[in-house]
Amino acid sequence: MTSEKAKIGVRIHFHDLPELVIEQIFSLIAPTRARNIASQVCWLWKTLERKTRSSLSLRCTEVFNNTHSIRFPYFPSVSSLDLSNLSPYGRVSFQDPLLAGPILSRNLPSVTSLTLYAHDPIAQFLSHWPNLKRIKLLRFRIPPSEPNTIVEFYLGPLFQNCTKIEEIDLSDFCCWTEDVIEAIKSNKPVAERLTSLNLMLGNASGGFQASDIDSITEVCQNLRRLIVPCVFNPRYPDFAINNETLVKLAANCPHLQTLHLVDNKPVNNHPNANYSMESNPSVITAANLEALLCSLPLLTDFSLNLSNPNLNVSLETLGYHRTSRIKNLKLGNFEGIWKGQRSNLDGIALCDGLEILSLKNCVYMSDENLVAIACGCARLTKIELNRCLSITELGIQTLAFKLRKTLKDFSLSYGTRISSRALVKALKPLQGQLQRLHMHCEWIEPESKEKMLDLLDKNNISYGLSEPDSWPNLCELSLRICADLKLIPLLHIGLDDCPNISSVTIKVVGDLGHKPRGCFNLNVLSKFENLSKLKLVLEMETGYPLDPPFGKPTICQDLWEKFYLIGINELLSLEELDYWPPKGMVPAQGSSSQEAVLFMQNKQRILSPDGASLITSCPNLRRLFIHGTTDEDSLMSFLTISALRDAQLREDYYLTLEDDGSTGMLYELCKRFELALNTGRGRAGARVRD
Repeated sequence: MTSEKAKIGVRIHFHDLPELVIEQIFSLIAPTRARNIASQVCWLWKTLERKTRSSLSLRCTEVFNNTHSIRFPYFPSVSSLDLSNLSPYGRVSFQDPLLAGPILSRNLPSVTSLTLYAHDPIAQFLSHWPNLKRIKLLRFRIPPSEPNTIVEFYLGPLFQNCTKIEEIDLSDFCCWTEDVIEAIKSNKPVAERLTSLNLMLGNASGGFQASDIDSITEVCQNLRRLIVPCVFNPRYPDFAINNETLVKLAANCPHLQTLHLVDNKPVNNHPNANYSMESNPSVITAANLEALLCSLPLLTDFSLNLSNPNLNVSLETLGYHRTSRIKNLKLGNFEGIWKGQRSNLDGIALCDGLEILSLKNCVYMSDENLVAIACGCARLTKIELNRCLSITELGIQTLAFKLRKTLKDFSLSYGTRISSRALVKALKPLQGQLQRLHMHCEWIEPESKEKMLDLLDKNNISYGLSEPDSWPNLCELSLRICADLKLIPLLHIGLDDCPNISSVTIKVVGDLGHKPRGCFNLNVLSKFENLSKLKLVLEMETGYPLDPPFGKPTICQDLWEKFYLIGINELLSLEELDYWPPKGMVPAQGSSSQEAVLFMQNKQRILSPDGASLITSCPNLRRLFIHGTTDEDSLMSFLTISALRDAQLREDYYLTLEDDGSTGMLYELCKRFELALNTGRGRAGARVRD
């Protein structure tokens, strides 16, 4: 007995476990911050954590700009490397052979996936990564230089140095479509190996023509995934995608699993617009579209988003042609998607394997059609309805009841016939299941408690102020609000009890030309105790009552920025802020035509000093992204946030004037700010970075 008690009394230390077991434990740690903290406990934990880390994102340019960069740590298992957040704008000195390329390739030997902000020529940098299989390039504007700059400095070196490349993502890379075609034709042996190609090109206004699609698919015949913006306008028959293009695409790339054909041209949604099928004939027929789907037996993700709502392409027989394999379906501007027979399910309702459905500008979409989809597609987990103007809360309520066991993500945009309160009421069957919700519908502001109670009674809402409904699994909330409206307490629409919301996105749209009154009531979000991420996008357009100095916000713009940011200091749990300041698009009265054109072309977002001051009042802010430009005093004021670890001024998203001195020194300004932030030389004092 004594020996047994002695054995039981022996303490077993965590380090007594085999290293393989400890490595498995570290591999189960998902949050990056938790991994960083664990690696600082002791030398053994640091070594084991580095062995099990599979992805790495670098944010500090000082790693490559000092003499100690040669001591970059060794990560043997990292396969995915992200350099796009190296501030400012990912600028790293790639020209010096003693810096970034050799050091990273030597200390990260297993990297096969790279995300890179292509600001400087990348040929010498990519020469150190011959085994890359996946790459994503980012650049938010086309360099103002020679036309062949993109091919010579970026796309050309990519194909020439990375001969084993399989996946290329250019969704956030601004360039011309001609540059992509030239790079692919000039490097056919490498292009033939590609299995994934995303050519959205930073949401460029133009798209690839029919001949361009033919050239791409003739070379890249092993593609499994193709995402490309296209020209569908039937008024350009020589360039628009037609039936012949679809036939060639299916013949050249029979192994496609994901196919997205998107028209980026803005849609004319004016209610008085008069469309006629005679004036806008379709270039794609239903028979050829069905033939395309039948010719791609592996297709599971299909998107066809048109800009012209007059294309009479119907999918009445979509379900009869082995389309139950499709799991993700996105359609835009379709005249009809079924025959409309009530007795039998047809069209999309026959896709019983569908998991994600997105419908945009489907003018004939009705409540009956929505119910039919809910009955036939019982596996749906995500639904997006954009500008489906005939849908009411009755159809949504029936949909929610039918899919109450599977639906986790719901989005409604431009719901003109539904109020926000009615939408939340219709989604009540999903209370215990819904995880993400986006709503852009009528936003009603009760002026008083009595008026609010009257509105609840008129809408026959059974719950009251004392018994709010609970949404326990809702973690992401997205709101689209018209300008000049305030954020009313979410209790008024039934979203007060949401204990697990961690991310909120608010987008404000509309035209403004007057002074604001009161504040936006952003402190309403303080009810969400776990809110850690806020994205605030101010897309409203403000006028110019007075001529400001160039590069400075106007008085009206400054006042509206204060209107929306007042109360942000009450969000005590907020750790990440993604902020898009307002932009002025209306030139001042008396401006010349040339000045007016410059204002319209630039659309600059400028953070005002008052806006910066309000942001600095966030006590626990760790990450800050400002999509715009500002002065040095406002930028340096962010150093007073004691918890701040990562801050970026992403002015490069927008064009700037050549004679704009405030943005000409932006690179040096950001460099000084980054140095002060990384070394803790702000008024907040020194701090330990975890």
